[in-house]
Amino acid sequence: MNKISLLTLALAATVVSACGSVPQRGDDAAQRTVQLTDDSAVVRPVTIDGVQNYENVDPNSIAGRAPVDRVIYFDYDQSELRAEFLDIVAQHGRYLAQNPAGNVRLEGHTDERGTREYNIALGEARAKTIARMLQLQGVSSQQTRTVSYGEELPVDDAHNNDAWAKNRRVNIIYEAAIQN
Repeated sequence: MNKISLLTLALAATVVSACGSVPQRGDDAAQRTVQLTDDSAVVRPVTIDGVQNYENVDPNSIAGRAPVDRVIYFDYDQSELRAEFLDIVAQHGRYLAQNPAGNVRLEGHTDERGTREYNIALGEARAKTIARMLQLQGVSSQQTRTVSYGEELPVDDAHNNDAWAKNRRVNIIYEAAIQN
C-alpha cells in the first residue's frame, strides 16, 4: 500500500471518528485512532482525558489536560501533514471538540531558506493544514486562529539540516483556560 493510500485511509478514519458521539470512559472503541506504520494502518486506543493514564496530557496546561505534544514538524518545502503526526493532531482535535470553550493559536514556522514572502506563505499554509485537520475532528473554526512567523522565530539558529528540521513546524498554543 503506498503512502498516499495510507494517508487517505487515515484521514477517512479521522473523519469517521469525528462524526460519532463523545466517547464515554468505558467505551474503548470510541477512543481509538489510526496509527500508520510502514506496512499498514493499525488501530490502537489513546486517551486525551487522563482516564487511563496521564502520560499524554499536560496537567500544568492553562487548557487543563490538553495533550502535551504541541509541535508538529514538516518536511522541507511542504505543508502536508506527515503521517507520524496524525495521532497528535487527532488528540488535540478530540480534546478541543469536547471542550468548545478552548481556543488555540496555530503558529506556522519555516527554516531560513527561501524568501521572506515565500516563508510567510509556507508557514501560513502549514498552520492552515493543522486547522483543517482539527476541523475534521469537530473543532469549530472559531476555536482556531492561524498565524505565520515564517523564518523569524527559529528554535535553533544553526545553519544545518538538523536545525532546519527543528524550525519547520507548527506550534499549537492554547489561549483559553478550560475548566475540568
